[in-house]
Amino acid sequence: MGLPKDCGLELHHKWKSGKLNKITDVKGLKVASVTIQDNEINTGVTAILPHEGNIFRSKVVAGASVLNGFGKSLGIVQLKELGNIETPIIMTNTLSVGEAATALTKYCLEQNEDIGVSTGTVNPLVTECNDGRLNDIRGLHVREEHVRRALRLAEESGSDFEEGAVGAGTGMCCLGFKGGIGSASRCVELDGCEYTIGALVLSNFGEEENLVIGGRHYGSELLPKVKERLKSDIDGSLAKDKGSIIMLIATDIPLSSRQLERVANRAAIALGRTGSYMGNGSGDIAIAFSTANRMPHYSDEKFVEMKAIHEDAIDKVFEPAVEALEESIISSLYHAKTTRGVRGKLVYGLREFI
Repeated sequence: MGLPKDCGLELHHKWKSGKLNKITDVKGLKVASVTIQDNEINTGVTAILPHEGNIFRSKVVAGASVLNGFGKSLGIVQLKELGNIETPIIMTNTLSVGEAATALTKYCLEQNEDIGVSTGTVNPLVTECNDGRLNDIRGLHVREEHVRRALRLAEESGSDFEEGAVGAGTGMCCLGFKGGIGSASRCVELDGCEYTIGALVLSNFGEEENLVIGGRHYGSELLPKVKERLKSDIDGSLAKDKGSIIMLIATDIPLSSRQLERVANRAAIALGRTGSYMGNGSGDIAIAFSTANRMPHYSDEKFVEMKAIHEDAIDKVFEPAVEALEESIISSLYHAKTTRGVRGKLVYGLREFI
């Protein structure tokens, strides 16, 4: 969905959105979330399937950018070295990365009996942000079954999905307000064919006073109102920038892993547009992949042919990718509702103030 047209928030919108205005406008991509919420528990899992087939056997070409490395995501090292993704992508909270990786590994082992026997092991891709402000993160409430359920839901009906405080985004905070899952997409015409660039974020960064939407400094405008509301709540407090953000960019445009890393690097522009300065404690990671180029795990041929966009045309990927990411971040704020969490902490949804 991204931002509804009647939401009252205006972003610079040069490129046309896809049908759903979500990352799943990229054909074959699927997303689903499992939310875990009970009093002081506000956490969950979000699963992203890059395509509908066996991802280990048909890997998608990818690139990644570690903009600020204060993070504990798993699988980035091999992704950057080999330039591909060979599992679904899991998003969750920081202390649940291990549990999620175990569940994702078992999922891949069940689909591929050769892993660890006649071929190598598998590189589970698990990303995270710290939801400890609203979630009892020490309770380790994410279980393997939550990850498996998210994967199953994505397989069964993952073309459309909720945004805001759902799944991995249930306990996240962004730019002083409730954050979470956000998504958007853009369409691009190249050589007479229409392609799609989709974005999805797990937002958990920034400070209230820095929020920028469409060039307007909402943070400084809303800060007095937020402070006034917080006076009446003993457990209300303003946040420092020590969160994180995971940014995914997917496209059906043929790109090489080197080009996809260049696309991922541009995620910093979207962050800056919304008010981030990539604070010391913020783990800011971007992952970009193309469904157009696949790397087969097995091949009788010694060479694999792949297409890639000409460098002179790659700006038609950079700009809409940044635009889709910017909207995804603001969309995560727009759709997230006010949440009270662990130790009574309260974080307001942005829509209460606009």
